[in-house]
Amino acid sequence: MRIKILAALIAFLVVSAVAFGQEYQVDEVLVEGTRRVEQSAVEAVLTAKAGQSLSRADIDRDIRAIFALGRFQDVVAEVSDRDGVTVLAYRLTERPLVRKVVFTGNDEFKEDKLRELSTLKTPNLFNPNAVDESIEAIKKAYLAEGFYAVAVTSEVDIDEENEASIAFTIDEGEKVLVRHISFEGNTVFSEKQLRKAIETKEKWFLSWLTGRGTYQEEVIQNDLEIVADQYYNEGYVQVKVRQPLVALSEDKKYLDLLIEIEEGAQFTVGELDAQGDLLKSKDEILSLVKLQAGDVFSRKKLRESVFAVNDMYADQGYAYVNVSPLTNLDPSEQRINLTIDIEQGVQVVIDRVIIGGNTKTRDKVIRREMQMVEGDLYSATGIKKSRRKINNLGFFEEVNVTTAKGSDESHMDVHVDVKERPTGTFSLGFGYSSVDKFIGQGSVSQDNFLGRALKLNLAASFGGSSTTYQVGIFDPYFLDKNLGLGFDIYNTEREWSDFSKKTTGGDIKLGFPVAENTRGFLMYKYEDKEIFDVDEDASRLIRDQEGTSTLSSLFASLTKNTTDYRLDPSRGYVAEGSVEFAGLGGTEKFVKTVLDYRHFWPFKWGTVFTAHGQVGHIQEIGGEEIPIDERFFLGGINSLRGFNSREVGPRVRQVTEVAGSDGEIVEDEDFEFIGGDKEAYFNLEYIFPLVKDLNLKGLVFFDTGNAWGEDEEFFDEMRYSAGGGIRWFSPMGPLRLEWGYNLDAKEDEDKSKFEFSIGKFF
Repeated sequence: MRIKILAALIAFLVVSAVAFGQEYQVDEVLVEGTRRVEQSAVEAVLTAKAGQSLSRADIDRDIRAIFALGRFQDVVAEVSDRDGVTVLAYRLTERPLVRKVVFTGNDEFKEDKLRELSTLKTPNLFNPNAVDESIEAIKKAYLAEGFYAVAVTSEVDIDEENEASIAFTIDEGEKVLVRHISFEGNTVFSEKQLRKAIETKEKWFLSWLTGRGTYQEEVIQNDLEIVADQYYNEGYVQVKVRQPLVALSEDKKYLDLLIEIEEGAQFTVGELDAQGDLLKSKDEILSLVKLQAGDVFSRKKLRESVFAVNDMYADQGYAYVNVSPLTNLDPSEQRINLTIDIEQGVQVVIDRVIIGGNTKTRDKVIRREMQMVEGDLYSATGIKKSRRKINNLGFFEEVNVTTAKGSDESHMDVHVDVKERPTGTFSLGFGYSSVDKFIGQGSVSQDNFLGRALKLNLAASFGGSSTTYQVGIFDPYFLDKNLGLGFDIYNTEREWSDFSKKTTGGDIKLGFPVAENTRGFLMYKYEDKEIFDVDEDASRLIRDQEGTSTLSSLFASLTKNTTDYRLDPSRGYVAEGSVEFAGLGGTEKFVKTVLDYRHFWPFKWGTVFTAHGQVGHIQEIGGEEIPIDERFFLGGINSLRGFNSREVGPRVRQVTEVAGSDGEIVEDEDFEFIGGDKEAYFNLEYIFPLVKDLNLKGLVFFDTGNAWGEDEEFFDEMRYSAGGGIRWFSPMGPLRLEWGYNLDAKEDEDKSKFEFSIGKFF
């Protein structure tokens, strides 16, 4: 039987070979069936020519070449005799032209999004594979959003004009969320600790708004690495985290995840050594390693140690240093011996510093923030500091500092690429308030005037109770030196309930460096003041100050700022101490001292905790009364939220006689706030992202503080408030919407206060 089958197969192959090798003498070659495709385009790929002798192999090669054009769904070659002429005809069936692609059943994604996912474009030739590819792409997009029951079908309609319409029908189903995440085999960490570490979260009552509980394959794979990393940092270097078991609930609404873990044994650090190109002694290099013999092994600490050694070499110009941690596991002793292997490479000098992307800002404004110049040795720390200082200018949306090979291996170019951001604001507005009546205001400010980092401010406001004019300019690098110089000229007039005040003045200010991240500031200020229209029922403190006075003062401050980004810090602190001495020839004489400190701590998930405190004291000189406008008034969005502005501190009760509705004289009680000569307030805030792409943040806060008179003690009868708000780094500047609740409201005080401002965060 086997012999017969083999004989038949040999006979078939022989016949096929004879047929395949058959020759045809062709008198004419024709291309038939083309409508949209130019016939010449097909003829250009043919090897068959009239008058040639062609084999089946030649014809087959032409068929493959026609298919390769991608324009036809069927190609048939036929050799026939037509009126005594041997004709080779290629009969072609063109692919339909896609005229229309429609989607139905889609609610989660807009049609524009689905068209981007589909590989079918109009007008284009129809490709059945593109339909399958489009279905898979659409399904993948839905799965990424948690729609695991999604079904996508297609229907192709080809008309008599050979034009195709493709309709995709989408049955989205219900969004499937992760209901429960459990772990098996974990003893080192609790389920709560592991769930908190990973990015995938279980659903909650606001999942419809936040998307929490969505299952994404890419994210879960990263989560497995996060879980493993938790164990590596506790010495469990042989841990195995298996792929999750995913179970869909019977109603197809929820997913349950089970992640199995095989922890293995815990390893400690054994011997420590360093080898290779040692710039310093072995002990000095190993002192940078955050792991010591006997410690529980931690991959995180090992990684930080490698970075520390790398930076030490890189700060000496060895930009291409290679620091490799070599580990040797001893399973029997459950120890890991570590060797830091160092290959220092060549010492690198900065060849060129190339600035790019700055369309407005002058090159020198950026260059003077660089911690390295041409000819300096390369420094990794210098690169980091340079980027931070340029970013802190506040002129750019993006700052990228990168390096590239210079003229040879021992030289390196530094590229600073920036993207400009708007640094000026213009506003013009009108309004009405119960205090100031009709108000008109306008202002122009520019933090990067003429692209030279000059700070310009022009402002004016006018109304029934307030008029202000101000012009000021400040050059932070006067004459290209690290010295800031500027001035302000202003005129203000303000009507309060008990008196009016008019001020005309100006100042000259100087800023200078003291140490790393520390600057000093000096300002001389001169003002002519007038207190007038004093109410006859005003307190003696205010009545005694009616008339004119002059202020001639010297202000000095010292500020240290270690924050990572001064416009919106997440780590570091700002400490400032200031003293103002009035009495350099004016009639007003006092000394005002203020200490201010703010600290930022980054927390998980992009959140930041901040603590801020300020303490101030003003004291008279030579028995002169402290001016009412120099005293401390707390309350409002910049000190104690939840209280009215300037209404926290010493106050006196006023009793006046007024006519009642029936004509009888009645007593009316009110309070007059006279300010304190001492103040202290503290703000605690927890800031969290709401929409990261828009830099929109939320916060909750707790405020406490007060101002006290001369006969009162610091921290006596502290006031308290709490609340929340929204902050947005808008194109117009930092915007604040905050609501505070007065936790210990006194008589005539509001229980809560909603406030709004645009300007720098305090």
